[in-house]
Amino acid sequence: MAKKKITYAEAIAEVEQILNEIRSGAMDVDKLSDAVRRANLLIGECRRILTKTEAEVEQLINNNEQ
Repeated sequence: MAKKKITYAEAIAEVEQILNEIRSGAMDVDKLSDAVRRANLLIGECRRILTKTEAEVEQLINNNEQ
């Protein structure tokens, strides 16, 4: 089964949820390292999406200037 790509908004929302759980103390210590690992993965995906979008926008701008 194909894995659904996460959107930027979904990734940010999940990172915020993880941070809120950690800050509130609701995060079980046994799950903390997994949660931090997941947040790190999501942040990397957000960076990838932003980099891709930036390149696409720059290309569109450059094409319109020519």
